[in-house]
Amino acid sequence: MDHRYVTTGLGFEGFKITGYFGIVRGITVRSRSVVGNLGTSIQTIFGGNITIYTELCEKARIEAFDIMIEHAQRIGANAIVSFRYDANEVMDGVTEVLAYGTAVTVVPA
Repeated sequence: MDHRYVTTGLGFEGFKITGYFGIVRGITVRSRSVVGNLGTSIQTIFGGNITIYTELCEKARIEAFDIMIEHAQRIGANAIVSFRYDANEVMDGVTEVLAYGTAVTVVPA
């Protein structure tokens, strides 16, 4: 599925939704490593962007997004509307990232 056919909106300009497949999701659970915690402690002392966490969060979101797209493709969708992310701390240092939306089929209008 082309990533251009994933939107937070309810549809795509110039396209018509012809089928609904329901909610699709991608979930990943990530933890910080001991080395990562040490690195972030050092970065926290100096302030600014904590790049180790930024990279961890970005990787988790990409992974959840890709899993969601795979789920949509498996059920026959070619697009996803109403896309969202959610994240929760499962336990100290362990975070769940969820990507979800409604799988649809679109065709040019």
